[in-house]
Amino acid sequence: MRHKKVIPNRSFRVADQIQRDVALLIRELKDPRIGMVTVNAVEVSPDYAHAKVYFSLLIGDAEACAEALNEAAGWLRNGLFKKLSIHTVPTLHFHFDRTTERAADLSALITRANATRARED
Repeated sequence: MRHKKVIPNRSFRVADQIQRDVALLIRELKDPRIGMVTVNAVEVSPDYAHAKVYFSLLIGDAEACAEALNEAAGWLRNGLFKKLSIHTVPTLHFHFDRTTERAADLSALITRANATRARED
């Protein structure tokens, strides 16, 4: 019985390539619900069967965009088949990433706290 040679960081490289390719493929979608999307991160399951794609949105409704992207996931996956040279292309699951939203909120809170402290001093 032969053991497969473990390639270090392979899942990270695959996730990174999926992130780049999905970002390009999303630009080709004609759905009006999909606004200006940025693909922030991709997490691939250990068996490469599923990939969580985290995206942020500059303009548009996050829920409608997530719904449209998940509806187009099959088409996007088919596009990945043509671009990636791996045995298993994962099923894509799109999730709205609120990280940038939270960062802006925290930044505003810090600014307000500093302004309050400056007035008290």
